Amino acid sequence: MRQSPLFTPLDVGSMTLSNRITVPPMCQYQAKDGKPSTWHLVHYGKLAGSGASLVCIESVGVAKEGRITIGCLGLWDDEQVEPFAEVIRTMRAINPDIKVMVQLNHSGRKGSHDVQWVGKLLSPQEGGWVVKSASPISAGGAYPVPEMMSKADIDTVVEAYAKAAARAQAAGVDSIQLHAAHGYLVHQFLSPISNQRDDEYGGSLENRMRMPLRVFEAMKKAAPDVVLGVRVSATDWIEGGWNEADTIAFVNALKPLGCEFVDVSTGGLAEHQAVPVAYGYQLKFARQIKDACGLTTFGVGLIKDARQAESAIVEGSCDAVGIGRQMLLDPHWGWRAALELGVDVEFPPSYKRGMHL
Repeated sequence: MRQSPLFTPLDVGSMTLSNRITVPPMCQYQAKDGKPSTWHLVHYGKLAGSGASLVCIESVGVAKEGRITIGCLGLWDDEQVEPFAEVIRTMRAINPDIKVMVQLNHSGRKGSHDVQWVGKLLSPQEGGWVVKSASPISAGGAYPVPEMMSKADIDTVVEAYAKAAARAQAAGVDSIQLHAAHGYLVHQFLSPISNQRDDEYGGSLENRMRMPLRVFEAMKKAAPDVVLGVRVSATDWIEGGWNEADTIAFVNALKPLGCEFVDVSTGGLAEHQAVPVAYGYQLKFARQIKDACGLTTFGVGLIKDARQAESAIVEGSCDAVGIGRQMLLDPHWGWRAALELGVDVEFPPSYKRGMHL
């Protein structure tokens, strides 16, 4: 049996991962009133036994109007804590070594939709809500023009993130990821495409980072016992938009606030983006940010096979890989990767006989 860097431990702040395989957040749209359902118990229990060392629970709305769809999870109410705790207990019953992360998010101008496979924008009369953002600028296509957030609205959202982080900690997560990517509210404040304010929250890069930095600082104070990090879109893929240099400045500004890791994705801000999708197409951005910022870096983006994932670690593109689509197709991807790479890992004893191990 050979050794593979993909199957070596990784320290992320005070959290130790048993290997470099993680499952990134992937929306399921199966919640009711923000609470996890039986679907989530089975889905995340299955992923806990996938061979990955860490599973990130999908986008969780910090406010009812911060959901992407009516089927999205939420932590805006204390009554949602116990259902989340049940999911986490289930995951640890499947794999006591699994590390559980949750992604906290506010949809901003990209909210108030029916579930993804319906795709319909919902009016308030249909159970939707009025969407707000940094500026009254649509994301394009069928997206509405949002209301511009007042300073009082910003204060309310910062508080919502803090309270949601405290609830996530109470539910028992090991880590929290601030979603600052894919065109949701924090990203909407960061990008000059979506933020054209003329107050202290708009204009310069320093001003556009002000709200996101306030959010992160509030989350850290509210949940001091978990490992806190951020997911970023390294580029908008739009001329004149958010870019790699901006991302590096933002991540470096987060470091003194207690940011322990960065998960590097791209795009999602507006429909006129031009994304050259290909296998591993986002890894070059992960490497740029890793080299410039020195934080533990997760790489994602069409990482499909074991040797490709191993190469990303060997070449220094990232410290850990996020396996998304392939985990949905093959929820034992991590074990399969170990077999393909000839690595000796501990498989669940209940499965060993059937696998002839």
